[in-house]
Amino acid sequence: MRRTFLASMLAVPAIVALPASVFAQAIEKKKLTIAVGGKNLFYYLPLTIAEQLGYFKDEGLDVEIVDFAGGSAALRAVVGGSADVVSGAYEHTINLQSKGQFFSEFVLQGRAPQIVLAVSTKTMPDYKEIGDLRGKKIGVTAPGSSTNMMANYVLAKGGLKPSDVSFIGVGAGKGALAAVQSGQVDAIANLDPVISMLQQEGALKLVSDTRTLAETDAVFGGPMPSGCLYAPAEFIRKNPNTTQALTNAMVRALKWLQQAGPSDIVKTVPESYLLGDRALYLAAWNNVREAISPDGLLPEAGAQTALRTLQAFDPSLQGKPIDLSKTYTNEFVRKALDKLK
Repeated sequence: MRRTFLASMLAVPAIVALPASVFAQAIEKKKLTIAVGGKNLFYYLPLTIAEQLGYFKDEGLDVEIVDFAGGSAALRAVVGGSADVVSGAYEHTINLQSKGQFFSEFVLQGRAPQIVLAVSTKTMPDYKEIGDLRGKKIGVTAPGSSTNMMANYVLAKGGLKPSDVSFIGVGAGKGALAAVQSGQVDAIANLDPVISMLQQEGALKLVSDTRTLAETDAVFGGPMPSGCLYAPAEFIRKNPNTTQALTNAMVRALKWLQQAGPSDIVKTVPESYLLGDRALYLAAWNNVREAISPDGLLPEAGAQTALRTLQAFDPSLQGKPIDLSKTYTNEFVRKALDKLK
């Protein structure tokens, strides 16, 4: 009997690496939906990697990812009950708390926003300063999204209010490219690969760039967390094992990205992400690579930067008490990191 047992054990060469689905009975909600705004963007690349490489399945999860035009639309899906978790910008958790709704970030995807505000060389060839944007149309992924928030902050630094311009939702793919190329917008706040493609055409003049850590610090005066997974605090409380499984998959994706080469990325993401230009997609990846979080942890200083940024242009947040400790948690990431040691 003992010999038979040992033989059966030896027949499984990597028993410690068995997928967590073996222990899936501990997961409270195996089937769930993640809402994301602009899944093709590098901003959300860790989410795509976790999906494409089967990391969610390895954790015993059946995840459906639903793509929306922007982060604000993705958030509405969760608030409305049609999705469980948001893959979106961390600062939404602060805005939600100011309105009495408690959501918490539980794994960080980006440690820099990767958002670029640029003006169209077609409609604003003589642009010189932020004040020139008064009365102009600015394309964002979706009104109320992180691209909108970043544009608001840059405008505020230049003495303009959000009401001094018109924001137009243009999405995060071919629609955004067309909006600039056709002259539908005078400026755009968007991300790569969209920005790099428009730059290659000479269609943009950059105003503010947060694709690197140094540029992010120059714009915001400190670390600025960006894409993350966040959910209603009640969801996390009721589904801690599900939340942990999601985090395990995402941290594993982040670690994979730290070792991956550009060709590995191209082989893994869907063909549609390349927007018809493989070489440019690879170049854009090099522009934003350091913006990807290496470990999924959200720094306390980053939460403070996000609050300070929002208060700069949103009067409803000025002087309002916000408990930042309730807007994020590193508890699940630390456990995931321990698991990968």
